[in-house]
Amino acid sequence: MILGHVNSAVLQATSKALESGFCFGATSEGEIELARLIIDAFPGMEKIRFVNSGTEAIMSAIRLARGFTSRNLIIKMAGCYHGHTDALLAEAGSGLATFGLPGSAGVTEGVVHDTLIAPYNDLDAVETILKKFPEQVAALLIEPVCGNMGVVLPEAGYLEGLRKLTQQFGTLLVFDEVMTGFRNNFGGIEKSIGVVPDITVLGKVIGGGMPVGAYGARKEIMEMVSPLGPVYQAGTLSGNPIAMACGIATLTQLQREGFYEELLSKSIALEEGMLNIAKQLGIALQVNRYGSMITPFFTDQPVRDYSSAKLSDTVKFAQFFWAMTDAGVYIPPSQFEAWFISNAHTQTDIEATLNKIKAALTSI
Repeated sequence: MILGHVNSAVLQATSKALESGFCFGATSEGEIELARLIIDAFPGMEKIRFVNSGTEAIMSAIRLARGFTSRNLIIKMAGCYHGHTDALLAEAGSGLATFGLPGSAGVTEGVVHDTLIAPYNDLDAVETILKKFPEQVAALLIEPVCGNMGVVLPEAGYLEGLRKLTQQFGTLLVFDEVMTGFRNNFGGIEKSIGVVPDITVLGKVIGGGMPVGAYGARKEIMEMVSPLGPVYQAGTLSGNPIAMACGIATLTQLQREGFYEELLSKSIALEEGMLNIAKQLGIALQVNRYGSMITPFFTDQPVRDYSSAKLSDTVKFAQFFWAMTDAGVYIPPSQFEAWFISNAHTQTDIEATLNKIKAALTSI
């Protein structure tokens, strides 16, 4: 909800689309228009396919990677969440190349057998896995900036190193930009740092709050998807005209000059304000931020991966959460989630939030 809730332009566009029908089960003009907007924003994307959620997009991207490479194994990073697809609900074992263990009831060991885990921000671990399983890894799947262990940023050279390793071993690099897509600029990570993945997965923002997801890649890869290729994916509700209208209205507003600069200034104000308050009160606090995504961690150690994120004081976070709730501010109810600043937030909102953060931290 980068524009906030019930944005007037989005509401108007959605209402107009409703007059023409809720669902057609076929491609609509809006689907083509939104596809063009997204492809223009992502230099490495030549074709795109819409689905109904980030989870569905990830599931489809993995199937596509396996079909394109004729390989089975997938690498994911410990602490990165990619929806509730069975094969990705796996946690790291004790070794660098440990096969995943089920992380949820109802997920069998067989389902996650082809999922390998590596620590985030650890290139050596990825190289070890790729060397151990030569010509077997179809895709390396990653949140280029993590949002599901709290906000954790890639260290200098990390994403560039992953790009080099995956190309060296013939593995597809998949960026899960469900959170980061259009969040920091009109595009994604590849526009920010110049690392172009093979497949990009999107969600959330591109539908302006409606159920939508998408995956896109260069033409050679996407033409493996049916009906042009042998990789099957379809959905009656995919490319839903209401979601497409909502997405077009949202992305159009993000192109306004100064939009991201305004969003960034508010986010920096919140970050710096929290750090100053914690320092005044003598509270151990790390604040990680990527654009308008932000997470405060109750720890005195830098948070660079899932292991360091888990060292945070979750009891203190719970106390902080309830103190903020009592003060009328709803933050994500987990130490390991990202906060998202929207353009609907004003500087006054940020200042009021900081005042309540100070009161909450003082009380716990």
